[in-house]
Amino acid sequence: MHPESSTSASVVAEGFRDVPVDVASALARDADPTDCRGGARDVAVHAESIVKSVAGLRISPLTATMPDIETTRLILHPVDSAEAGRIHNRTPTAEDQWAADYPFDGDIVALGAFVAATERDGEQRPFGYYRITQRSDRHAIGGIGFKGPPDNGVVEVGYGLAPSARGHGYATEALSALTTAAASQGVARVRADTAPDNVASRRTLERAGFVRVVADADLLRYEFSVG
Repeated sequence: MHPESSTSASVVAEGFRDVPVDVASALARDADPTDCRGGARDVAVHAESIVKSVAGLRISPLTATMPDIETTRLILHPVDSAEAGRIHNRTPTAEDQWAADYPFDGDIVALGAFVAATERDGEQRPFGYYRITQRSDRHAIGGIGFKGPPDNGVVEVGYGLAPSARGHGYATEALSALTTAAASQGVARVRADTAPDNVASRRTLERAGFVRVVADADLLRYEFSVG
């Protein structure tokens, strides 16, 4: 079993609740510039060839407020509610470039939770869902993200890859990048849960520097301490 395969069934599916989602309402709010809860106020303001560096990562802003996170092989893009709705409903437009097996079920669960949280609480970024895209062909291959904003300096993450993208170390690369980005936002610890029999998930977490802190019959909890 490849390390990345774990993220699809265990970390993402367990980490994001499958909740009813009013996608239409969320999209309508995102298109309404008068809605003060977020959305259209964060419409892209393109930065001209700005490249920032955070702990060795290239971070190329698509907007003045919400950058992509770039690694050697991947781009982690923080989706807005409009894109989240397209992915959740599997309704791509001409601007979306997706691998043939993206999104998979874990992404649907994650995006459902993200859209529901946006509708309930407003803007989730930077602690939302990031689309994972291969830099080589610009195709989306999976997702990674936070379950919510920091709680006393701790955040929890979930992640997943389309089956065709597994076995290349992408999950570990994306997870390492996301923990670095979390540290730049003042997070002290990053947490992830997985099942004891999910060897692939455990390997992904361990390769990204996570340490097991809780173990019982149903759950393994891993943490990454910043600093």
